[in-house]
Amino acid sequence: MDLLPLNLIFGSFVFWVAAKLYIVHKLDLGSRVILPPILILHAGRHLGLMFLSPGATNPGLPPEFAYPAALGDLAAAVLALIALAAVTKEFRYANGIVWIFNIWGTVDLLSAIVLATVYQATPFMGATYWIPAFWVPALLVTHYITFLLLLKKWS
Repeated sequence: MDLLPLNLIFGSFVFWVAAKLYIVHKLDLGSRVILPPILILHAGRHLGLMFLSPGATNPGLPPEFAYPAALGDLAAAVLALIALAAVTKEFRYANGIVWIFNIWGTVDLLSAIVLATVYQATPFMGATYWIPAFWVPALLVTHYITFLLLLKKWS
């Protein structure tokens, strides 16, 4: 029985409750206050490279899942760092950079979920199972919060 979908849904709900309690009602504080911690969290997405590490995964992890998930996460981490610099330095095009990061990061997570399902990657994830079970729900919720910020008047 594959429990990963349940972990994704339940984990996303838990992180949404936390976001609703502590962040969503404070969006009026502005992007310079709310975005840096979110972008720092996403800068940690280099951990997706663990999908390419034989010691962290079980033999047989489908490469059709592992490579796009790992490299997509690495790209999202780099974009998060660029966006973090743009936001904290109040770069003129920070809003556009955050849009690029947020769209890329969201599409990357959704495609990794689809690829993991299509290629039945769950039984081979080994120690990396915590990434989609815990990390991905937190990332999905913070992408949602970032979209909320981007759709507000940029500050």
